Amino acid sequence: MTPTLADLTPDARAQLRREHTPQAIEDRLSAGMKHSYLRDFIYGAIDGAVTTFAVVAGVVGAQLAVGIVIILGLGNLFADGFSMAISNYLGTRAEHQVRRRTRRTEELHIKAIPEGEREEIRQLFKGKGFSGEQLDMVVEVITSDPKRWVDTMLTEEHGLPLEGVSPWRAGWTTFIAFLVIGFIPLLPYVTDLLAPGVLGGGVFACSAAMTGLAFFIVGAIKAPFVGESWWRSGVETLLIGGAAAAMAYGIGAALRGLA
Repeated sequence: MTPTLADLTPDARAQLRREHTPQAIEDRLSAGMKHSYLRDFIYGAIDGAVTTFAVVAGVVGAQLAVGIVIILGLGNLFADGFSMAISNYLGTRAEHQVRRRTRRTEELHIKAIPEGEREEIRQLFKGKGFSGEQLDMVVEVITSDPKRWVDTMLTEEHGLPLEGVSPWRAGWTTFIAFLVIGFIPLLPYVTDLLAPGVLGGGVFACSAAMTGLAFFIVGAIKAPFVGESWWRSGVETLLIGGAAAAMAYGIGAALRGLA
């Protein structure tokens, strides 16, 4: 849960003061922005578990051979995981390309019509409540440095971040999370193939339980980063994944006669 002012202990307040001294702030800002790949991990992990278990549930619902579960599951695991990773890579790279193109456009505009671009800065900060001499000073400071001027136009006019995550890291994070978490629904079937009978007749039940646990754990891992209760986030993810799995099982059962 998101902490409130009342939750801050004396030690926590002291730590906040240490983190907000002029030197601490300077050191933190000079180190640059730290990018998080949590979104890419959650994206890959949840979709990996959902789609792989959907294959498992669909095949079991259609009462097909166990070997087909492994074949289709592994095929989905690598093909869909690679597809998602590439899509995430291309999407993230496209964001970089848009930012570079917008930067070049603004640089051209500043050279071609500096007064018009200066007026844009004026109106942007006028909308933020600046006026009179304060507004004149803000406009003068920002437009006195071309890079600062363009950076301001990117963030204030276009709503673009100045930096973004690495497309390669985003893609790899999605792919690895997809493979690792997505393999969990198949693990009982691979185990049963290598050691027949070790799980008795409850291979699908074991797969469902492990997948549900995986959903819950992924949601719980996400919780601290977004300020949610770990159990609430875990249950939410479990319900979403479970709904997708139930849908796949239902479709497989309904189309059983076609197999």
